[in-house]
Amino acid sequence: MLRASSIIRLSLLLGMLAIPVTANAQVICVSNNTPPPELPIYDQPPIPAPGYVWTPGYWAGGPNGYFWVPGTWVLPPRVGLLWTPGYWGWRDGIYLWTAGYWGPHIGFYGGINYGFGYTGIGYEGGHWENGVFAYNRTVNNFGGVTITNVYEKTVIVDEHTPRVSFNGGSGGITARPNPEQEATAREEHVAAIAAQTQHERVASANKSLLASENHGHPAIAATEKPGEFKGTGVVAAREARPPERPEAKSPRGALGAAPSVTKPLDKQGRPANQATIKSGPAAKPLNETKPLNEAKPLNEAKPLNEAKPQNEPKSAGEQAHHEEAKLPPAQPKPQLPAPPKPQPHVVAAPHPAPAVPHPKPTNKKQQPG
Repeated sequence: MLRASSIIRLSLLLGMLAIPVTANAQVICVSNNTPPPELPIYDQPPIPAPGYVWTPGYWAGGPNGYFWVPGTWVLPPRVGLLWTPGYWGWRDGIYLWTAGYWGPHIGFYGGINYGFGYTGIGYEGGHWENGVFAYNRTVNNFGGVTITNVYEKTVIVDEHTPRVSFNGGSGGITARPNPEQEATAREEHVAAIAAQTQHERVASANKSLLASENHGHPAIAATEKPGEFKGTGVVAAREARPPERPEAKSPRGALGAAPSVTKPLDKQGRPANQATIKSGPAAKPLNETKPLNEAKPLNEAKPLNEAKPQNEPKSAGEQAHHEEAKLPPAQPKPQLPAPPKPQPHVVAAPHPAPAVPHPKPTNKKQQPG
């Protein structure tokens, strides 16, 4: 009874969802209400030859649960067509799959960020120009293939954001089709070509691609050509690369050793080194200053001070006094007028002294007379 009711419920859902979805889209039902795993992280294999278009990998549904269909390069059915990926959507308590299709424009694919130009809206990996496909070289992997019709457009990629693989429901993408995407849904579409359907069929028969087996990290995440799951063109899923942290190279961790270096610098009175520490130098420059302080040139300066130059200033004390005298006037200029004031008092004392001997000779002359 439960199976019969579930089948009836699913058939009703299929009838309801067949109308709003694009005419060429294929709606497939999954027999459970668990969401698909996150999209694995992998590198794009090199393009086989000019003219191929990248089709991203996705989680497909089968009798044994979700299984991964590797991303691959595909030749479009005809010139001027682009691939709109399929996506999972949560509707009325169940996850349903809307299949991808070929068309002149990129339609709505649930806002899922499949990577390699499929950012959730449109496609930044390439476009058609006068019957020739132009590739964005910042997104596509050319390998050793010569691609002449290229351009460059920056696409921001963050591997550390959640790679949600479904739209709607708890934790799903909340994107909705805009008017342009709704108009695109009414265009004439071409279903997946035979190479793509065969590619998915081979993936469904590979037990290692089941989510229950690989736990979201398939060993075959992408292939160079559809249906070829062995050889050098196979790429495995990988872990996210650690984020680049410039602060790891910054002097924050190195400043812990800085105080041992700043002490001798403060004693020697080198403000230049203090300025460099405030600006935040790396640990290596600070450590390199130690051999300058500990080097022998500083110790060799002592015998230079103990040599004759040290005895010479003792014998020539006046020169040392002159050198010391030059320093204070440069710093305290107001002290210069103070010393001349006591000098006139000292000079005034000897003036009355000579007045006393003058009368003495006069007295001596008077006695003999």
